Amino acid sequence: MTRLPAAPPALPAPTVSWDDLQIPLPPVPPMPDLPFLPGLPDFWGTPMQWLVVVPALTALAVITLSGRSNRLAAWLGVGGGLVTFLAALWQLVVLVRLDGRHTSGSLGALPFGELSVPLGLQVGWPLGLVAVAVALVALVVQVYGRWYLWYDPRYKVFAATVAAFTAAMLLTVLADDVLLLLVGWEVMGWCSYLLIGHHSTRAAARRAALKALVVTRTADVGVVLGLVVLAAGAGTTSLTRIVEHWSQVAGEAAAGSSPGGPGPALTAAMVLLVVGVAGKSALFPFQDWLPDAMEGPTPASALIHAATMVAAGTVVLVHVFPLLAVTDPARLLLAVLAAVTMLGAALLAFAQGDLKRLLAWSTVSQVALMLGALAAATPQTGPDAATQHLLAHAWFKALLFLSAGWLGVLVGGTAMAVVASGGRRYRVLRRRFAWGLLALAGVPPFVGFVSKELVLGTAETGAIGAGGAASVVVLAAVGASAPLTAAYCMRAWLVLDRPTLAQQHAATYHTGPVERIDDFFDEPQVVHEAEGVERAEAAITSSARLGTTVLTVMTLLGSIVALLPVWRSDVHLNVQLLLATLVLMAAAALAVWFAARGVRTRDAAARVPARLSLAAERGLGADYAYRLVVATPVMALARAVTWFDGQVLDAWVRGAGSGARLVGRAGDLLTPRRVTPSLAGVLGGMLLVVLVAVVTS
Repeated sequence: MTRLPAAPPALPAPTVSWDDLQIPLPPVPPMPDLPFLPGLPDFWGTPMQWLVVVPALTALAVITLSGRSNRLAAWLGVGGGLVTFLAALWQLVVLVRLDGRHTSGSLGALPFGELSVPLGLQVGWPLGLVAVAVALVALVVQVYGRWYLWYDPRYKVFAATVAAFTAAMLLTVLADDVLLLLVGWEVMGWCSYLLIGHHSTRAAARRAALKALVVTRTADVGVVLGLVVLAAGAGTTSLTRIVEHWSQVAGEAAAGSSPGGPGPALTAAMVLLVVGVAGKSALFPFQDWLPDAMEGPTPASALIHAATMVAAGTVVLVHVFPLLAVTDPARLLLAVLAAVTMLGAALLAFAQGDLKRLLAWSTVSQVALMLGALAAATPQTGPDAATQHLLAHAWFKALLFLSAGWLGVLVGGTAMAVVASGGRRYRVLRRRFAWGLLALAGVPPFVGFVSKELVLGTAETGAIGAGGAASVVVLAAVGASAPLTAAYCMRAWLVLDRPTLAQQHAATYHTGPVERIDDFFDEPQVVHEAEGVERAEAAITSSARLGTTVLTVMTLLGSIVALLPVWRSDVHLNVQLLLATLVLMAAAALAVWFAARGVRTRDAAARVPARLSLAAERGLGADYAYRLVVATPVMALARAVTWFDGQVLDAWVRGAGSGARLVGRAGDLLTPRRVTPSLAGVLGGMLLVVLVAVVTS
């Protein structure tokens, strides 16, 4: 028997570890020297001071100088916005010159005894870029509002409020003092009330404005108390010194292996701060005020949702991020609130019957994504992922809202049934909606893809590192919300891109090729599209259209900001996780496309049961829950206090008066009415004294 040769020994199977599937971000190079930058003249003040003062003075000038002229109010508002944007760019140049950090005074220190109140301003590269985004979006909103509200009798108030809103947000971004931070925070709340209730003759607008004010002001108590505790413990209102003091306290507690962690005072302050931020940023359970804020004019919605108000909570937590990162209870609370909001808002966005409300619920979900990134981040990764998503969200959300307002003017509303086929009918809006929705869904290479993957990478780095349960919760929520976001973006696109009735009829009754003259303009489809483009461009001013074009470009090219050497690079992008996310997004979009195929309107939400769809449009009964949990007990307590005051406290007062009257009546009855001898003697003595005084004088 022939003996077969022995088989060669098997080669060892290659081993692939988890780390092999991660792409480390490139190391951050030093900021290059840019000698070609022109030398700046010595202006009065610093760019940070100009960034706050210019929009504040603009608001004052619009109110006091424009009179009844909308034209002068527009020139003042747009001019002030342009100067503010130039000051923000000037600030970036100063940061290049000063190695990425700039400090400045404001009004000078205040004498508060043992408490140090320096009232300083400070900015680094991340928040400097945020200031540029705020200034640019505010400028575009001012330009757009000049067209959108040109015939509005209250346009002057709108322009002034936008300028004041911009000043308040920029003060929040640049503040290095608790008092300045609170001033910016509170002014934003009042400005949002004015913008949401701009159409004050409508009951729905008044109710939405009051609801936003009450909800956010109630939560603001947490911000005030939290910052007061931090400032009192540090003995100063300087945010830099507060962070240094409490970081030292937390470090000493960690070095001593204290079972209480960083201490109850810091924990309580950060938990209060998270609750306050949740109110302003529309996190659960405060989420319902933001969709109702759509009663305001569209440019106001773009400003509130894109670059101010709801993003202010992220900015505040970025200021105190070193303290948040070492306070596990606050991180876990923020992670849970962000996760619930992220998923719930994405589900509700899918079922909305109005395009603006869909975008509003998407804002709730995306702001929760920013705050979730802060909750998942560790001291090693830092808060940069949240800041980058704030920038990305500013570009594509402002673009989507302003495009929706443009389309609403053309078709007479923003209900889904009204805006259907808007992208087909008005081709000039097609690219704007397409790029905005792709960025919102996180599709490469748009700006939303880069920022969302950085958030996912931050959560994954924290989950496998020292991030704890908060990072795990955020990682799961981000992974689950990605396909949901893709689903409602796909639904909106299918409705906007639905073939027009003329196209549907042409497709239905087309009998085959026919002989026709080879004339380009004889093609009905071409003529129809040309008419739509002409009508859309004629309905808007060239400056407002230019503003939306700038936002469109930033939606695509804004991801270049993530490549600037000003961010931390301690985040790894997991290839496997990234591909899995993209596959889930594609599957969700494909499922929505299949669901919409059998629907005449191509609206996949028509598959949702009517009762569930109606409940989603009502926020799943959040208003009823507010009334049941808050309004009803508060009103019952108020009625009880009123009854106690009227029937108990006032009864004692009334009883005391009645008793005094009874005693007086009894004395009156018991006292004889004739003059007594003693009284006559007293009167006689008085007369005698007076007579003696007169004679002897």
